[in-house]
Amino acid sequence: MTTIQDIGQIVRDARKSMGLRQEALAAAAGVGVRFLVELERGKPSVRLDKMLAVLDALGLELEVKPRGGAVRPVEL
Repeated sequence: MTTIQDIGQIVRDARKSMGLRQEALAAAAGVGVRFLVELERGKPSVRLDKMLAVLDALGLELEVKPRGGAVRPVEL
């Protein structure tokens, strides 16, 4: 299972590999620098909508799937 600490590390690594400072990524994602710092540190109470905005700004996506790989169709 991916933890918020894992996600924070992925965000930090992607940001650094793109040569972005925290201020630039925060501005691109429409979030505050403080939020980005807390996300990268793995703070467990980050807001999902803001985290998704940061991932989008980095060109990343979050995938949610059932444990064990069994795929069940979802009816909306």
